Amino acid sequence: MKYPIGIQTFSRIRKNDYVYVDKTALIYHLVSKGSIYFLSRPRRFGKSLMISTLEAYYEGRKELFEGLAIAELEKDWFQYPVFHVDFNGDNFAKEGVLEATIEGYLGNWEETYGKNPNYTTPGTRFIEILRRASEKTGRGAVVLIDEYDKPLLDVLDTPMEEQNRDTLKAFYSTFKGADKYLQFVMLTGVTKFSQVSVFSGFNQPKDISMDPRYEALCGITQEEIELYFKNPIAELAEKEGYTYEEMKKCLKAQYDGYHFSENMVDIYNPFSILNVFDSLQTRDYWFASGTPTYLVRLLQHSNEQINELVGKYYDASLFADYKADVERPLPMIYQSGYLTIKDYDKYTHSYLLDFPNDEVRRGFLSLLASDYFRTRGTSVSSWLISSVRMMNAGETTALRDSFTAFLSSIPYDSHDSTKNPELTEKHFQYTFYLILRLIGVYCLHIEQTQSQGRVDCILETPQYIYIFEFKLDGSADEALQQIEEKGYAKPYSADSREVIRIGVVFSSQTRTISEWKEYLCRKSE
Repeated sequence: MKYPIGIQTFSRIRKNDYVYVDKTALIYHLVSKGSIYFLSRPRRFGKSLMISTLEAYYEGRKELFEGLAIAELEKDWFQYPVFHVDFNGDNFAKEGVLEATIEGYLGNWEETYGKNPNYTTPGTRFIEILRRASEKTGRGAVVLIDEYDKPLLDVLDTPMEEQNRDTLKAFYSTFKGADKYLQFVMLTGVTKFSQVSVFSGFNQPKDISMDPRYEALCGITQEEIELYFKNPIAELAEKEGYTYEEMKKCLKAQYDGYHFSENMVDIYNPFSILNVFDSLQTRDYWFASGTPTYLVRLLQHSNEQINELVGKYYDASLFADYKADVERPLPMIYQSGYLTIKDYDKYTHSYLLDFPNDEVRRGFLSLLASDYFRTRGTSVSSWLISSVRMMNAGETTALRDSFTAFLSSIPYDSHDSTKNPELTEKHFQYTFYLILRLIGVYCLHIEQTQSQGRVDCILETPQYIYIFEFKLDGSADEALQQIEEKGYAKPYSADSREVIRIGVVFSSQTRTISEWKEYLCRKSE
């Protein structure tokens, strides 16, 4: 089986016998029900392949679709003039790149359909091109714009943001004036800039980003995984020493979990899962392929903390119509694929957000922690490996020293207890949470509610259960006493693993751990 790693051209996939997950029934439904669409999906999620599939369909290339669902649905196979704009690849943070890119497309099209010297702006030139194409062919023009928002994301929160926005607005203003010459329009991107005037130049497209009918248009469903990839799953299971069912569960935890509507259909990240089957190795492929610079800027600019974002319900209106704002990064983090819908409450019309899967959780938290590790001259991965080994072996003294050094590396002025003691305690707990989530390749419970109170943190490994209670400028004995009095360990009384109770005190003066005491309850006691 040949896997189309890095191949986004539909014709190349079909001509060279690469595996293709058939989405053409959805494509046919899409083109039959409307004419102007917008679709948001995370990067490397198959948007470009979908655009290429639409291009081949509207060019009437019937031979490429033999054996696919659409071959039985479409009877006419007309040819339309297709205008494909791809904003992938270029760095639009450089002065003049966006203008040159648009000029390149317009110049090429004018060579084919002719140029009217009376039209000089990008918008009016494009309208004239579409008019000529429609009149020449006798059919409406098809406009496909891939990653329409990349010129904006490249310059988000920089001085060039307004310039690129105005340039795109002038270019996209085409669609309102050219409406009678159009057959179909599709724009794809990571996020929807609905309130920055980009879309104001033409009739609002139908946003199908959270439309239940099209949630599987990009990505791979569980049904498709089992239909198209049964053999590679079996091969991988044999290589890893798992049963077939165990391997499916492993892949699901690692790469599944994206949801794009209240229907909660599980969607796998196609980039990662295809790489897994091609290499027969489970790795963090999607996150390793690069973190968008706009996301890094968002996280650096925002005061949001990840433990305050995940595990909460948010009003659906946040994701339907919003301004892409560095002060409110949540919608962009969601649409970028770093958080996803985990539940839908139909009574409050709200979504529960969390990490989609283990790959994204590890990668995102590693990104947040990277600044800390740079100050220590080490890498996230090496620190994680040693810390996980300590957790597995019950080496709590070494673990204490490692955590203390980690906290000591945080800049002194990052928090000030004299100004806001509650914020300082919150900061320490967040940082410790970040450490444990990074290490937490097993089962991690944060502020878990029990019958007599709320446990700060419980971390489960195959051999040990760690129960943490945190204090700011208090004492470790108080923390351990609270664990005992509140009975935080009682739910694990029948568990065969050893339970380690740990009281941790943070010092607002030294900005690190001032005291660490533990009590190991062995099952033989």
